[in-house]
Amino acid sequence: MASEMDPEDTNETKNGIDRRAFLKGAAAASAAAALAGTLADTVLAQTTPPSGGGAAGGGAAGGGAAGASAGGSRLSTTVIGRPGSDFMVDVIKALGIDYVAANPGSSFRSLQESIVNYGGNSAPEFITCMHEESSVALAHGYAKAAGKPMMVLAHATVGLQHAAMGVYNAWCDRVPVLLVAGNILDVTKRRQGVEWYHTAQDPAALLRDMIKWDDQPMSLQGFAESMVRAYKISTTPPMEPVLVIADGALQEGRVESESSVGGWQPLAAALESSGLAIPQLVRSIPPQGDSNALRDAARMLAAAKNPVILVDRGARTPAGLGLMVQLAETLGAPVVDLGGRMNMPNTHFANLSGLKGQLVRNADVILALEVADLWGQLNSVGDPLHEYSRVAKADVKVIHINLSDMYTKSNYQDFERFQAVDLPINGDVEASLPTLIDALQSALGSSNGGVATRTDQMKTMFQQQQREVRTTASYGWDASPVTTARLAAETWNVLKDENWSLSTSGLNGWPRRLWKITEFGQMLGGSGGSGEGYSSPAAVGAALANKAKGMITVNFNGDGDLMYAPGVLWTAAHHKVPLLSIIFNNHGYHQEMMHLQNMAALHGRDMTTAPIGTAITGPNIDYAKLAQSMGWWAMGPIDDPSQLNSVLSQALEVVKGCSPAMVDVSCQPR
Repeated sequence: MASEMDPEDTNETKNGIDRRAFLKGAAAASAAAALAGTLADTVLAQTTPPSGGGAAGGGAAGGGAAGASAGGSRLSTTVIGRPGSDFMVDVIKALGIDYVAANPGSSFRSLQESIVNYGGNSAPEFITCMHEESSVALAHGYAKAAGKPMMVLAHATVGLQHAAMGVYNAWCDRVPVLLVAGNILDVTKRRQGVEWYHTAQDPAALLRDMIKWDDQPMSLQGFAESMVRAYKISTTPPMEPVLVIADGALQEGRVESESSVGGWQPLAAALESSGLAIPQLVRSIPPQGDSNALRDAARMLAAAKNPVILVDRGARTPAGLGLMVQLAETLGAPVVDLGGRMNMPNTHFANLSGLKGQLVRNADVILALEVADLWGQLNSVGDPLHEYSRVAKADVKVIHINLSDMYTKSNYQDFERFQAVDLPINGDVEASLPTLIDALQSALGSSNGGVATRTDQMKTMFQQQQREVRTTASYGWDASPVTTARLAAETWNVLKDENWSLSTSGLNGWPRRLWKITEFGQMLGGSGGSGEGYSSPAAVGAALANKAKGMITVNFNGDGDLMYAPGVLWTAAHHKVPLLSIIFNNHGYHQEMMHLQNMAALHGRDMTTAPIGTAITGPNIDYAKLAQSMGWWAMGPIDDPSQLNSVLSQALEVVKGCSPAMVDVSCQPR
């Protein structure tokens, strides 16, 4: 993770132990016994031996941990039967957190030990990750599939720096992540050397432009209140990541006046005796748009001849999906699902997402629902010369129900270009739709407002859209390498009778066009910030959530994206996460290759050099062997499309047996 420094270049080997070497030393039982001498007998007689302490990987830098260690550290004769980290676990359990993803680190060593031993490694269960960015991406995917956040532990300053890209993706995607990081604020509590490098006065400053709220409580009671507050803030729309700092001294210090217990149980009496209390978590009601404004919107829509609905992150739950269908049918308006969430069944005649350009050009009123880039839907900027063109009519009326004004920060430009709106309504889409639909029914009255005519037109357009999709998908059907459309179609033929969920679509949107997507949770959207390294860990997180639902999770993973964080393959195998990962292997960062070709053409230079710095060849990576080395069933590369059905069927059976499986497919570039 964070502290991968050569011990010879630090003071760790003199004063403590290297983070990566810690558990190696702990695992060397005979050496530990020799080091500890008769003192070990005294301590071990008073304490329960650690269970599986060395299995997860290297601990964070620094010595002085409980148990034997290298570099001259000695075992402590003091036993703290009720450390502050035990109370922290009580708080985490009270919040209903099922999993905590982390790469181990010494700044939260006490909390990790309490999760595993005191908490029984159950609710939360510790999910071992190879990198903090993967930990956050895993939690990102989990939250979208589970409908609730999971927790991420990060090791102090270095862990938060590694986590930053994952946090930024979750921020841009409006996803709740409960991030907890270790830190040691009191200088007298820090060991010499690395603990100073890994400590900050204000660790949250690293992430403050991409989190919704943070706190650094300096008491156990403060930690309890901060965690409940953080959970509420993170899960109240607009949902975003939050950060709470768990101070090392609070974790490792004794909880005064509380009785010691051997395992987690309700501690009302003990909490009362110590003066500690865990506040009740009561979720906030999502903010609804102003009722008068929604009635104004209904009147505008009822008077429109060609209304269009643009929706990006509108539906939060299955109920939201039903409301979107009701809205479209009530108004008789086509829906363009921009794909940030699963907003509209693609089998419904009102879902005309493939005809977006035509619909926007002809619209006289546009209802936008939590659209991240509204300006980009109404306008266009060419590349590479940045020619501007207007897509929508100059006099189109625009209504936007969203919460963008309630979370915008000044530094990162994820809010896109400013778009003037005729009727901006601050409110959560799903919470606002019932009032809007009721108002729309009243505004339409018995006149129907042309709804029946528009509905007939939409049904005709829907059939046209489907014919065009099938025709386009057939191009190059038998080509080798495999076309993205053929790969999507073959995967659908294998999955169509299963209870499935697609964690990230990819493949140029072909799954959204070719598959029958009817249920909430079947399509989880993209990464938010378009940061590479999201797809694999997010898929593992989604599969972790879907495992309890009996759902098959499938992911189309770019080859370049996978190589950002291949260690997550081990995490999936170690925790027996049922995931079907299909590598969309175009042997490079092809979008960037096209950018170089574009620039070479603009500069009047050689376009054939574009693969330099963008191709992933010479040598080609054997992704199947990479996955197999970490415990996966894997096959590939497959470049003959006629083999796909057989190989994908084999992989599916492996996943049904609760193990991860990978199929590496050599694909056309796009």
